[in-house]
Amino acid sequence: RDRCLESHLKGKKHQKLMSVRATRKLQEENSVFVSGFRKGTPELELSDYFQTFGTVASIIMDKDKVSGIYAIIQMDSTEEVKRVLSVSQHCMNGQKLRVKAREKKDFKYVPKKKQAPGKKQLINFEELSQILCGAADVDEQLQQLLQLFQFSDSERSLRELLMSLMQEVFSEFFPGCKILPFGSSVNTFDVRGCDMDLFLDLENTKTFQATGVQGAESDIQSDTRSEDSILSDIDLETSTPAEILELVATVLQKCVPGVHKVQAVTTARLPVVKFIHKESGLQGDISINNRLAVRNTKFLQLCSSVDQRVRPLVYAVRHWAKQKQLAGNPFGGGPLLNNYAVTLLVVFFLQNRTPAILPTVNHLKELAEGEDHCIIDGWDCTFLNDPSKVDASENSESLCVLLADFFKLYAQFDFAGTVISLREGKARPVTEFIKPDSHRHLKFGPINIQDPFELSHNVAGNINERSGQRFKRQSDEAFKYCRSLQFQRKSNKGKMWGIVRLFQPLSSADCSPNVLTIPFKLSALSEQTRKSLHGSLDFREVWFDKVCHAVLYVMESVLKCSCFGQSGEGDDTAGGADRSLDAVDEKEDEGFEEEICSGSKRPCEAEELAGTSAPKKPRLGGLRYQGEVRWHCSVWNKVWVGRRKMRRQLYRSPNKADAETSDNPGILDLEEKVTDAMLRQEGNEVKPSPLFEVQLVVFLVGGNGDTRTVIRVTPLQQTALFPEFFHFLQLFVPKMTEKYIERLD
Repeated sequence: RDRCLESHLKGKKHQKLMSVRATRKLQEENSVFVSGFRKGTPELELSDYFQTFGTVASIIMDKDKVSGIYAIIQMDSTEEVKRVLSVSQHCMNGQKLRVKAREKKDFKYVPKKKQAPGKKQLINFEELSQILCGAADVDEQLQQLLQLFQFSDSERSLRELLMSLMQEVFSEFFPGCKILPFGSSVNTFDVRGCDMDLFLDLENTKTFQATGVQGAESDIQSDTRSEDSILSDIDLETSTPAEILELVATVLQKCVPGVHKVQAVTTARLPVVKFIHKESGLQGDISINNRLAVRNTKFLQLCSSVDQRVRPLVYAVRHWAKQKQLAGNPFGGGPLLNNYAVTLLVVFFLQNRTPAILPTVNHLKELAEGEDHCIIDGWDCTFLNDPSKVDASENSESLCVLLADFFKLYAQFDFAGTVISLREGKARPVTEFIKPDSHRHLKFGPINIQDPFELSHNVAGNINERSGQRFKRQSDEAFKYCRSLQFQRKSNKGKMWGIVRLFQPLSSADCSPNVLTIPFKLSALSEQTRKSLHGSLDFREVWFDKVCHAVLYVMESVLKCSCFGQSGEGDDTAGGADRSLDAVDEKEDEGFEEEICSGSKRPCEAEELAGTSAPKKPRLGGLRYQGEVRWHCSVWNKVWVGRRKMRRQLYRSPNKADAETSDNPGILDLEEKVTDAMLRQEGNEVKPSPLFEVQLVVFLVGGNGDTRTVIRVTPLQQTALFPEFFHFLQLFVPKMTEKYIERLD
């Protein structure tokens, strides 16, 4: 027994556990617990403050505690921790911080879960950090990232072998067919373990069947198995995709060795046959109507061949987007960017460097030769196929500079108000795409990326407003970090530096400040207004004006708040509408020059407001909001508490007139009635003072014009009610604003 114990204590598993235990203990001794800072405070701000006491090794942030958000700051030594704790009151940029020693907790070993069969384990953040931090500079880090993520030689060979096997088998049953790979497996941005996407091209097979060759050969093959005469049982021209895919699944399951779990998914938007390669766990899809995807893949292959900086940049941005939960949904679908959309964002960025690094699609079309001509489903997919005939770019910018400027571009980009066009290599106003008579119109959303060939397809059309906002916010955070020395220079103390910090998984502390965002939504405008805005550049001001009317209506008429205010500076100039969130912080504490009847009773206030506020549609229609708009709003009742329950009660009410909401515009009337019912339930009590007051600052964001109206909501008194009130506004105000604009328009 003693010999076994001694052997165990000398074993690798025990030694590793002891090492981890010692590391955790040291981390606890060198760390402090910090709370009391504002929600949305970036890590860099905390890092800058605590750097005054010594070297900050790492920062862990979270907001899941009931008590609010917190951070664990790890210093370089216990002496530095003592210096931090010696200060009785910490104050960071006007915020009083609560700082205390980190609690000692017993270390618990949690064994890793067994990996599911068929899933390849990707490198984790700790391993990636250790490897990348050993590089000489950021450019070398980016090249190392590419080497770590791209296919190994054995994986590439396996895919080629499996594809060759499928080509051989399917050619027996569908003479003249072609198995064409597309997507990440072959577009030069492959990642280990990614799915294999295949397109079964049956055009030659259809021609073969139509010419009657099959009938001529039927006598020769009459003694073969039933699958061999598959073309005699189906007409490829008249059969539905579902029928053809069922046959493909049969051939795949019965005749391709090593393939199992074959399933024909015929009801999806893009019908496919799914399969798994048994030995390697490789998953794949076969489709029969995806010729455009093959052409898109060839375009990305060309881009990678034109300039060697394309691949490392794409790998870095893709991994950043995945880590920040902006792209790469592992379960498919959902409001996240797909890898193709992220790649196009990088291509567009490189098209817009000075001088350009990548050519536009239109320029590649001009360079095209006879064999490059290509029309697919009516779309012109012509571009030069030979990368050697594209002139090399004179741009010599480093990967480090390009990555930082990528985040800068999209942190300030007007996604909702413009369409990214890779054909032209520029962002075009959405109003240029308003073509009511066209059946091939582009679907607009919070992010608009026009497919370079299928021009009616918005590659980011699945993105919702929250995902669009998060992409811009994370881009802004990344750009701020890329300006720091921690990004640009290697740490001589063995700390995280360069691109490693960009890949830290998204934490719960990465949240927005107290702002509401109302993105530009063309669908909320009437057909007449859309036609009048076609080709117009002042649609931003039109949208901002409508949003301001709507927000005031929602606050006053729907939520029964009392609002005073006036337009801010920049009121008479269109340029005054372009703002940044940072610029608002500088004016956050500026006061209003208006009277506040703080001691008056509510009915009196309502009467005094009659001449200044405009809750009703006719009155609001005559106003014009530009630049920055500010309101001081008094909140009288907790109309957000129990609202859903009251709404259900109105629906069940015997008096159906109380809940006539079958049409979308009627939802505003319903919400007004919900508030009225809640006030009646409270006895319509006249209160001497409001529960609390908030300041609303409304403006357009972005240095280059951004068609998003942002509303910064600031409590004017400390109250525990504000967080729940603001959480309610986040969902309620954007939705009601859209409905009001539809009715107003």
